[in-house]
Amino acid sequence: MTPLVNNLPSGIETDSPVEVAAPQSKFSFIPGRFRLTQVVLHDQTDAHAELVQQHEWLLHPSNGELRLRGNLFVLEDVLTECGTLFVKLAPLPDSRATPSDWDVRVGREGDFELGESDGYLWRTATYTGGKWNRISALHALQRQLRPYNAARDGLLLTNTWGDRNRDAHLNPTFMAREIEGAARLGADIVQIDDGWQQGTTANSANSGGQGVWDGFWASDPQFWDVNSARFPAGLEPLVQQARAHDLRIGLWFGPDSSHHAANWHRDAEVLLRYHRELGIEFFKIDSLKITTPQSEANFAQFFGTLHHQSNGAISLDLDITAERRFGYFGAIEFGPLFVENRYTDWRNYWPHHTLRVAWQLAHWIDPVRLRLEWLNNARNLDKYPNDPLAPAHYRPDALFATVMLCAPLGWFENQNLPESYFEEAAPLIKKWKSEREAMQQGTILPIGEAPDGNVWTGFVSINSTHDSAYVLLFRELNASPTYQLQLPLLKLTEATINLLSGEGTAQFTEGHLKVEIPHKLRYIWLQITPT
Repeated sequence: MTPLVNNLPSGIETDSPVEVAAPQSKFSFIPGRFRLTQVVLHDQTDAHAELVQQHEWLLHPSNGELRLRGNLFVLEDVLTECGTLFVKLAPLPDSRATPSDWDVRVGREGDFELGESDGYLWRTATYTGGKWNRISALHALQRQLRPYNAARDGLLLTNTWGDRNRDAHLNPTFMAREIEGAARLGADIVQIDDGWQQGTTANSANSGGQGVWDGFWASDPQFWDVNSARFPAGLEPLVQQARAHDLRIGLWFGPDSSHHAANWHRDAEVLLRYHRELGIEFFKIDSLKITTPQSEANFAQFFGTLHHQSNGAISLDLDITAERRFGYFGAIEFGPLFVENRYTDWRNYWPHHTLRVAWQLAHWIDPVRLRLEWLNNARNLDKYPNDPLAPAHYRPDALFATVMLCAPLGWFENQNLPESYFEEAAPLIKKWKSEREAMQQGTILPIGEAPDGNVWTGFVSINSTHDSAYVLLFRELNASPTYQLQLPLLKLTEATINLLSGEGTAQFTEGHLKVEIPHKLRYIWLQITPT
């Protein structure tokens, strides 16, 4: 068995239009005019906050030979702004069970080679027109592998774990109140995290140091039965109550990593049983550990079996917060990425940091694939003394807006939200749901500057004909109430502007958008259509 690298985060919490094609593996180019970009992505977000770095070379014979590791590379002609994206459908380099010394090799005289000895597949996409079309092409490649489905993707999911009570409160009364709160808020899915099941994990509030984080079947053959003490009538009453409110129930699950994931058939049958009997379609996948090539292959079989036997109905939130897992490109077809655990209890949640993660990743990852959090800003006020960027300084609707172009995660107990969430965030969520499909079907591009707490930043969603758009802009703690920019890819010189939510005013003239937001830490959400 391949040993895990020391000091990896374990996931056990302790308080403290493009064609997807297989590429030609070798080819040549003209040195001197091509830029190579290596995109370095990080998962294991329990131990990483900056998730994207880029390294660039204007290729020249004096660089010598380059041997680079990674999943994502761009080769662009600087004179024509035409380029090719190379995507390796694999876990990140340090998480692969079958390691390789390099993924891309570039020779001195313009020879280019893709590493294929490890057996992973490559896909390519070509583009013209520089940065914005590059982003569009990469997002489109991902949507070829997982086509957008408005009934499944980019939905608002709430999960009680973010309030750090873990499984201590789980019972029918508590969950009934969660469903009622989710309905008031306007959520789509109420997910029950760790604790609904019979077995006890190491993260349980009741583990007493005896819970497990692997070897679930050996620990208890009934580990994945419904906890009869907490839910003596099972989950069916909760499922029915949720349906009555036009909500769906989701569950947390931890596949068994022991013995090279040998129990993957049993794990798949558990989720398929809950899918067939209760209609559950949304599962968060946690605790998974890639330890050997056999375990990686077995987990891939696990994902594929769930996908095919449910006819694509089962959607998996793939946790990338810890351990060696499938990362950003290893399992695109099967569901969104549960990107990070952030808590006000630990003082590691700041809205502008979450917005930064979404903005930076959006250059490379389709934002609808990113499950990202917004929290209850009334909790743990004492953890943020004299902090002008503390969550409490944001209105609840502004907090939701930071993640509403992704797959939003309400990381809180719905029933304990302040009334302001239902007064301020719920109307935005209602409007967002009415525009969501049109907005998410577009190409979502990051605009403005990288969020750092003091800039203007945001996103634009451009429709397929490039003649209408949704614009979401944030004014952080900067002194300027106005901001102007040219919207990428939008083929309009004059337009009609509809203020959907937020505060401020906007003008669109000769292809340029000028907005005013009078107050700091606020947002403006606009729809732009032909005049």
